[in-house]
Amino acid sequence: MTDVVARPTRTLGALLTATRGNGRLHWTDVFTYIYLALGVALMFGPVVWLVLSSFKTQAGLQEFPPTLLPLGQISVEVEGYDEPLPLFRVTMEDGTVEELAQVRRVGIMAQMVDPDNPGERIQVSINDREPIREMRVAWENYTKPLETFNFLTYLNNSVIVTAAATLITLLINSMAAYGLAIYEFRGRNTVMLFVIGTLMIPITIILVPTYLVVTQLGMVNTLWAVIIPGCATPTGVFLLRQYMLTIPRDLIEAARMDKASEWQIYWRIVLPLSLPAIAVLAIFSVMWRWNDFLWPLIVLNRSEVYTLQIGLNAFQGELNVQWHFVLAMTVVALIPVTVVFAFLQRFITTGIASSGMK
Repeated sequence: MTDVVARPTRTLGALLTATRGNGRLHWTDVFTYIYLALGVALMFGPVVWLVLSSFKTQAGLQEFPPTLLPLGQISVEVEGYDEPLPLFRVTMEDGTVEELAQVRRVGIMAQMVDPDNPGERIQVSINDREPIREMRVAWENYTKPLETFNFLTYLNNSVIVTAAATLITLLINSMAAYGLAIYEFRGRNTVMLFVIGTLMIPITIILVPTYLVVTQLGMVNTLWAVIIPGCATPTGVFLLRQYMLTIPRDLIEAARMDKASEWQIYWRIVLPLSLPAIAVLAIFSVMWRWNDFLWPLIVLNRSEVYTLQIGLNAFQGELNVQWHFVLAMTVVALIPVTVVFAFLQRFITTGIASSGMK
């Protein structure tokens, strides 16, 4: 009987500081860490910028040069003025630096007053002043849309569309993949090539025919108009078929010898064994449905049936775009997709590797 020696598990710190050998950095280690750091910055940098910018005010978003953190200018109460005045750090002619409040700006000159002695106004060039700011989180970017706009209605519609469309997509695509993977019939490969060939058709070509069909069925301005048309996807059929081809044929034949019906074989044997590929397709479907904008914009004209992506368009006017609200609600819209991905991400590698997709 041989002894089994358990291999020690590496901690995260040891993994991040691992080197090629002998405890010294090799040039390949330096290149690897630079490459990984660049990859992390490119992947997560825009997300971090989006989240931090969602806490900025409308004025903070328009600042140039932009700042990473949400900063707000400090205002002070000055005697003789009804509203607080913005505070600046001003470099005077003699080189001294003072903190003055701005009364107003005229061209390239600003009228400033000392908050402790507001009787005398001082003319200062705008190039000699610097705003005094502090960390200020604009929580109203998240709370005000919930009060002013029908954000919860849009969110509810998106959840219904995504959940229903994903369930129907998994059912239809898995049944089609089952027939193309398990059954032996003449022309099976031709049918599969025809299914894959539909990927080459641009979506702009089928928009008008699909809209005419939806109109004839009376589904315009209903959530079913968004759910039904895209349920059968060639990508899903191909992914699930390739995975189902790896299921041993002896298992299927044994079930048939035990008098199992085709539905029982599909539901109790093939479907459970295909869960990794189904999880991958579920992630794809959630991302497709949740982020879909063009098709809902075409078939939905009433605000009460808008999805979240269409609802975000309500923050855009003819002359002004409320970017602070758009960014905040975009962060909220990313949360469900992130949660689904985090829950099902362990199936991605197994499902894609077994299905042969690249």
